[in-house]
Amino acid sequence: MIRVQAEDFDPGREQAALVAGKTGIGGVVSFVGMVRDFLSREDEAVVEAMTLEHYPGMTERQLQEIEAEARRRWPLDEVLIIHRYGRLEPGDNIVLVICASAHRDAAFDACRFLIDWLKTRAPFWKCEETGQGRRWVEARDEDEKAADRWR
Repeated sequence: MIRVQAEDFDPGREQAALVAGKTGIGGVVSFVGMVRDFLSREDEAVVEAMTLEHYPGMTERQLQEIEAEARRRWPLDEVLIIHRYGRLEPGDNIVLVICASAHRDAAFDACRFLIDWLKTRAPFWKCEETGQGRRWVEARDEDEKAADRWR
């Protein structure tokens, strides 16, 4: 299941709803990505806000393709991906990924895969606001390397 939304989410409530009554599930792995208040360990700038932009329709289709790839690779009972857009502040939730499977290894691997591919393949553009102004977030080599391991 894919949701792209401006509204915040409650990870616990989302997980409870996703697995309610499904007794064949043996493992649930979730990841919550949040806005942090710094750009990098080397950069002194403090992030005051981050704005995420996307193309409605195209974004959902790409997220569905990423989810479908995870389902092809692992025996997943349930998958939930929620990704927010709009202006967010440090501490706000950005993304939630939940994978549920009969076995924990599939849930762990699929969740890691989804986060790695969302980071590099999901069509979101991020602009960070600092005291020094606004700047678009560039792709990072370490994110590409993390995604490459799944190819």
